[in-house]
Amino acid sequence: MASKKLIDMLNMAAAREIQVSIQYIWQHIMCRGMDSEIASKVFEEFAIAEMKHYEKIAERIDYLGGNPTTKPTEIKYGDTINEMLEIDKLAEEEAIKLYRQIIETAESEKDYTTKVLFEGILKDEEGHHYKFSTLLEKG
Repeated sequence: MASKKLIDMLNMAAAREIQVSIQYIWQHIMCRGMDSEIASKVFEEFAIAEMKHYEKIAERIDYLGGNPTTKPTEIKYGDTINEMLEIDKLAEEEAIKLYRQIIETAESEKDYTTKVLFEGILKDEEGHHYKFSTLLEKG
């Protein structure tokens, strides 16, 4: 059975996934300006990916005997596309740091299923970070 520490970390991840899925879908809707078509599609695609991450994490928390959170961390929007991208790039950096910690904790607890799950999610988050970073370069 997973430790309370690991379940708490998974719930932090779940809250973050809810946050960014709402944040990105709102940004998708609110995109304006010359670069809005490209950014809007990215925000929409990533919002859906983050919702799927939440589902996988919630299922894992439930399996481990915990109660998945339904409350997001603080949602931030930004007024311009560049502000949105900066906020989102930072959110992905925070996720990458947390998910690496979860992977290390899961491995130390010999919870290889959680480790593998978060290795896959980490790969996605690094891809999101890279996309936000490259869009900012063009802005």
